[in-house]
Amino acid sequence: MNWTIIKTKEEHERALNRLEEIFDSKPDSKEFKEAELLVMLIENYELKSEPVFPSPDPIEVIKFKMEQNNLRNKDLAKIIGSKSKASEILNKKRRLTLNMIRQINKFLGIPAELLINEYELTE
Repeated sequence: MNWTIIKTKEEHERALNRLEEIFDSKPDSKEFKEAELLVMLIENYELKSEPVFPSPDPIEVIKFKMEQNNLRNKDLAKIIGSKSKASEILNKKRRLTLNMIRQINKFLGIPAELLINEYELTE
């Protein structure tokens, strides 16, 4: 069969079924080359059609990490500078600064990529 870019659920299903049939084919065979192509076509379709999960809320990530490590607000205060800042951050009254992100990344091991995500402040 001549494969083209997958655009529908039916084409996707057909490609998955065919890939399952030829998945264990021997390298350098026509089926193996077809399987390689199908993997790319299927991945392309799934990336475009599957929902992308939203990035986690940085403050919830911090709270989770603190809970995992039995840390309290005062422990966060030591990392970012003061009890009032820690409280404001955890209650979403203040945004994380770049310096805070660096400190939290260093001391709590939370990837900076998670800490820079957008989040809503509370009133």
